[in-house]
Amino acid sequence: MPRSLLGRTLLIMLVPLVLVQVIALQIFYGSHLGIVSRRLSSAIAGEISYTVELLREFPADREWVLQTAREQFNLGITLEPGASLARRKRINILGPMDDDLASALEGKFNAPFSMDWTSDPHSVLIRLQLPDGVLDVVAPRKRLAVGTIFLFVGWLVGSALLLFSIAALFMRNQVRAIHRLARSAEAFGMGRDVPAIRPEGASEVRQAAAAFNRMQDRIRRFLAQRTEMLAGVSHDLRTPLTRLRLALAMLPRTEELRQDVTEMTTDVEEMERMISGYLAFARGEATEQAEAVNLAAILDDVAVGARRAGASLELNVPADLTIKLRADAVRRAVTNLVDNARRHARHVVLAAVKQGRLVLVTVDDDGPGIPTDRRESVFRPFESGSSGGTGLGLTIARDIVRAHGGEIVLEDSPLGGLRARIRLPV
Repeated sequence: MPRSLLGRTLLIMLVPLVLVQVIALQIFYGSHLGIVSRRLSSAIAGEISYTVELLREFPADREWVLQTAREQFNLGITLEPGASLARRKRINILGPMDDDLASALEGKFNAPFSMDWTSDPHSVLIRLQLPDGVLDVVAPRKRLAVGTIFLFVGWLVGSALLLFSIAALFMRNQVRAIHRLARSAEAFGMGRDVPAIRPEGASEVRQAAAAFNRMQDRIRRFLAQRTEMLAGVSHDLRTPLTRLRLALAMLPRTEELRQDVTEMTTDVEEMERMISGYLAFARGEATEQAEAVNLAAILDDVAVGARRAGASLELNVPADLTIKLRADAVRRAVTNLVDNARRHARHVVLAAVKQGRLVLVTVDDDGPGIPTDRRESVFRPFESGSSGGTGLGLTIARDIVRAHGGEIVLEDSPLGGLRARIRLPV
């Protein structure tokens, strides 16, 4: 069965059409044409039989009998006295004429005979063995062939092809709207800016396109409201954090408080770092558009930054890996994965490869890894763990990748630690 809607629809139309044509051809060819062909063959056989009977009754008037048969029956009849019929292989032709003529001759004569349908395109040569020789009969082919069969077959095939072509043209126009809807839905799922679809085609297709446009608007409004709200919350948190920092700076620097002040200052700085990261993510989510960029260059920038921070990182990416994505957002997601890996491991490997319609980006490390039953929980906001720390880093990374139509999964690394695999659609 065809996998496409166009192919299946055309097959649904083509099968009944061909079935009707075959039934009509079988009825005409098997009944009407067969009856007409048998009657024409019987007439020729009857004329030859009548001529042979006259030759047997009036052997002295043989020439007169042959001449009368030629004039009355429109047959070329000659007699070869003393000749014998040579056996030759019969050649079948298209149509029932040769079989019907052979059956008619067998019913009229109990003697050998042969038929030649191929030597002359306008005539049929019949040779009949008689007791005193061989009777040669040249019968016009038009008296045996039913010419309407070719016209009828041509009409059936031609009309079927014409109707099928018209149906295919109309169905292609109908399916084009569905293809456009599918492409828009796929692009929107990859986080790309998709304009509203112009409803066209059948009423059901128009309804689906209008529903997609409304769904797209609702999702965009929801994402914008969520981003604005969280960005506002993150921005409002800066005020109490600033007051905390100021209060910590004004505390007396005594030996008893030095350790506590240092720890609280570190916590405040960590909170400020997380808030700054989420604000950067929110601003990029609202303004950045997907465009064709070289992913290899982005991964190279991430590797340079990690090495500058003191990481032992190995980079394995092809020279050209151009896909359509939000460059800053993807750089932020990969950087977060690399930073998590370098904080808990001595060696990190960043690699990318294209497989069909996917690009796979992997971050491998030789650290302690994460137990299998806890790998999903590290993507939750502010979930603490030995590999991810505390905060929104992995949550933001997963949101970025999923906004591009991809996914992040955590696996066992060949280096003995953890592997973070990013799948991005091309």
